Amino acid sequence: MLAGLAVSAGVSWAQGSVSLMEPAAPLLPAKFGEWTRVDAAAGANPAATAGSTSGASLLGVGPHVLGECGEIRSKAADYTRGGRTVHVEAVEFGDRTGAYSAFTLSERPGMRVGGDLVTYDAVGGNAVLFMRGKSVVLAEFPGAATAQDVAGLRPLVELMPKAFGNTGAVPILPTLTPAKGLVGGSLRYALGQVSYAAGGGVVPAASLNWKMEPEAVTAQYDDARGQETLTMLMYPTPTLAQEAAKTVQGEVPALKSGGAWLRQEGTLVLLATGTFSGDAAQQMISGIHLSQMTFNQDAHPAFKVVAAQTFSLLENIAILSGVLGAGAVLLGLFLGFGRAWFRVLRGKPAAVEAEFLSLHLAPQNKPAVFRGPDSAEGA
Repeated sequence: MLAGLAVSAGVSWAQGSVSLMEPAAPLLPAKFGEWTRVDAAAGANPAATAGSTSGASLLGVGPHVLGECGEIRSKAADYTRGGRTVHVEAVEFGDRTGAYSAFTLSERPGMRVGGDLVTYDAVGGNAVLFMRGKSVVLAEFPGAATAQDVAGLRPLVELMPKAFGNTGAVPILPTLTPAKGLVGGSLRYALGQVSYAAGGGVVPAASLNWKMEPEAVTAQYDDARGQETLTMLMYPTPTLAQEAAKTVQGEVPALKSGGAWLRQEGTLVLLATGTFSGDAAQQMISGIHLSQMTFNQDAHPAFKVVAAQTFSLLENIAILSGVLGAGAVLLGLFLGFGRAWFRVLRGKPAAVEAEFLSLHLAPQNKPAVFRGPDSAEGA
């Protein structure tokens, strides 16, 4: 009976409760900087040109790839500024990892990668591609994108949704790629079979046991050593990585003929295929270790960095101690002078005579008088 009453009370309380959800901010604003959205300037319905584009091909990749990367919502709109127009496509993902995967898959050949606008951007031809938080934005101009066009996108960068908590974690695997000889814009980061195949993976995509949620990187190298394709796979456990290495061994014929090199270390599986010499390819994959994970900074800071941090800590402690000491002195002077001024206003001397406690131990009776043997009685 009590259980039934409790359930009914819970149901009635749930039915009477109201959940308020704050609507998400628009993915593309009506205006950023000097750029004004065409539909906003014309007074038209924003949904006509800036509505959701779910199911459409955006960022130069198919909707199935965006879905595998964790697409949440997307927008497309045209903006105008002084007679010049730009077409903008924006896609927001569930986390920064999915956004980075879509960013690498959206890069076009010949794009200059890194640092013109934000940390993750690519500029080339008539397009500017950048990643901000967990969103990826592609801006396409009628002609070649100029430095002024790139700078004009900075207000849009600031308006993109931020990534918080676990959704803002930076992918680990792409940080392990060697820098020497890396072809700019060739790195592809995949989270599933569809995105791996779209990135031109060397290993057959269906054979990599994606249900165990591995991560994959494909990168191109071109220098004096020749041309090489580096494939990096990272699995949750070393056992899964070992099984994947055996699968790759049977799926890549070049491994049997000596035209490819394979290495498995812990949760990593590394494959090099191309025209590098055997020693050069082996050296490249042998130099990749999980200890290189940097998370955008050195895993083991240099001694001078540690010393500088220690000095800064001690300096701050000394400054804080000095400020607290000076504050105590100023407070004491303020209270002391304030008390004296208050006594003067009341007609009393500024200072108070010191008072002493006394036990009054001075003699309070007359000293005793002793009679001699021949003294008269009463004398």
